[in-house]
Amino acid sequence: MGEMAKQRRKVIGVADSKMKSGYGKRKAETRKRKIRHLVLIALLLEGAFLGSIPAHANKGSVYQRNCVACHRRLPVSLDKFFFNYLLKYSSERRVKSALYRFLRYPTKKKALASEELIRQYGLMPKSGLSDTDLRSAIDIYWETYKVFGKIK
Repeated sequence: MGEMAKQRRKVIGVADSKMKSGYGKRKAETRKRKIRHLVLIALLLEGAFLGSIPAHANKGSVYQRNCVACHRRLPVSLDKFFFNYLLKYSSERRVKSALYRFLRYPTKKKALASEELIRQYGLMPKSGLSDTDLRSAIDIYWETYKVFGKIK
């Protein structure tokens, strides 16, 4: 084997080892992210099943009258949408902002529902609520399903 071939093997070997270690790190990070998501979903579901709905989410609230009443007709409950928003936007401010933008001006690009759900039930219509009522409904929605402060 010539000198050039030996150098080429060295370079290829170094590149292969770097790629393998990079792949291993990415795989471990992906695994950790999936575990965090599963833990978050488990905590959210636990809170939903323990009846941790706050008192302000009563039957007469703007949230109950407008959001829950309409979403009852869908096969996917409101908590699943909340999980999607929380996983994508992560903070209270960002989740509420994204929800507000989507509810005011819904588009397929902003929607976090599956393509199948949108195809079957259509894209949600623009909210007819006033800014005050819409923000109140979003606040109640956040308080109903948030996990922050519930983790011990």
